Amino acid sequence: MSLSPSKVAPEAGPQSAAQKPEPEPEPPRRPQPETRPKAQAQPGRDSGRPSERGARPRAQPLPASKPESERPLQSSHGLEPKLNLALGQRTQSLGASHSQSRSARGPSGPPVSWSRSRSRSENQPSERPHCHTDCLEAPLSRAFGKLGWVVGSHPWIFLLAPIALTAILGTGLIYLPKDKEENLEEQYTPIGSPAKAERRFVQGHFTANDSYHFSISRKSTEVNFACILVVSNTTSVLEQEILEEISKLDAAIQDLYVTKENGTQTRYDQVCAKNEDFCVPSNPLLAVWQRNKNLDLGNVTFPIFNPTGQPIYLAGTIGGTFLGKRMGKNQLLVRAKAMRLLYFLKTEDGEVNEHSKMWLIHFLNQFSNIEKSLALKKIQVVYFTSLSRQLEFQATSMTVIPLFHLAYLLIILFAIISCYR
Repeated sequence: MSLSPSKVAPEAGPQSAAQKPEPEPEPPRRPQPETRPKAQAQPGRDSGRPSERGARPRAQPLPASKPESERPLQSSHGLEPKLNLALGQRTQSLGASHSQSRSARGPSGPPVSWSRSRSRSENQPSERPHCHTDCLEAPLSRAFGKLGWVVGSHPWIFLLAPIALTAILGTGLIYLPKDKEENLEEQYTPIGSPAKAERRFVQGHFTANDSYHFSISRKSTEVNFACILVVSNTTSVLEQEILEEISKLDAAIQDLYVTKENGTQTRYDQVCAKNEDFCVPSNPLLAVWQRNKNLDLGNVTFPIFNPTGQPIYLAGTIGGTFLGKRMGKNQLLVRAKAMRLLYFLKTEDGEVNEHSKMWLIHFLNQFSNIEKSLALKKIQVVYFTSLSRQLEFQATSMTVIPLFHLAYLLIILFAIISCYR
């Protein structure tokens, strides 16, 4: 006699439920995936539960699943569906919260609202102050735009007109004096400057006469002069042999003369600055030695030397000094390494000043020949004049001006090549 499965099933249901312990629920983040297949097996009982249906896509797999032979018995008893119902509700809440966080966050990264706000802030241009600063740029831009339109419309006029205007105005260079001597004071100082007014005031109260009573301390302008610096090859210039060579050099300088185009000569004694009809000596100590070559050079005092009752000042004419014992307010001059020779010329306005400058130019041209003719062996000499600086400026202008033309040409070519398109 056979029993139908429907009659046996009620008896076997409680036993299987009693023998097998009821499974413990998993943590909220690991729900059982068995809810999905059991819900499919019993669509009639679980179809009316929207909470369980919404949680099915977010269910996660369980560690182990039961065999299919036991599923009808458990479901027919009614215990397993209740458990699945509780688990489904929990998974629904967890899945819903997870889906909400993912929908708000996106597939990965920060929430969508944050990314949207960030993208809006990045795409939005930075706010600038509402202050118009093109009050000068705008009209200039319009003006240059109109000028460019006019130049583009009539290019030949703007190309030929500057060339013609330059050629016409350049004819005035014919009247430019070429042989006029350049004066640095006139070129580099203003005409009505306070310095010139103050100098005229000084000249009116401290007069000077270069032809009879010359005094360098009373001069308020640069005087015409020639300077020679003599350096001894020995320990001191205060030796008879050294002073002999210096005296020969001094005599050769004073013998120079300039021959003009008309054949007249300008000697040194005609242009030199004088003191009581005598030319001012180039060096006071050398002048004393020339008058008395038996002078005791071992008793020379510094800075003031008084050999004949008339004191002479040596501080500006002797260099490289080594002083000995004190003799009153002065000290004994043991040795001196250098001596300076100064040849002052007349600096008065007019023809006298021109003659003095002519003699200085002749001095510069002939000094190297004088040095070779004397064959100086015990001394070394260097020279400088009041015209040296001005002549250097003229020579520099003659050599630098062609380079300026070349520099301008290179700049124009570079601008054309760099801007060419």
